Amino acid sequence: MDSFKHISINEVQQLMSGNTDVKIVDIRDPQSFSDAHIEDSLHLTDSVLGSFMQKTDFDTPVVVVCYHGRSSQGAAQYLVEQGFEDVYSMDGGFEAWRRECAFVAK
Repeated sequence: MDSFKHISINEVQQLMSGNTDVKIVDIRDPQSFSDAHIEDSLHLTDSVLGSFMQKTDFDTPVVVVCYHGRSSQGAAQYLVEQGFEDVYSMDGGFEAWRRECAFVAK
């Protein structure tokens, strides 16, 4: 069975700068996402999951982000099981991103 891949914050930045088709999906709670998130990321909730899967090509790179990089692993594996081919879980999660990056929308 295929599996998601782990990706570092630096690798996410490189992927974002070199690939405009990459999808960053944030699975944190609505308030945390509203307070701050990675620029151009999508708040992926159960209510929008079906629409996301219908509108996103299965070969589009998808990076799943949570708080600390743990919950995103299960969500990333779920997307792989649904047929997505290039799925990543961002190590360290949004909290690490916030400490290291300038690409935060508020």
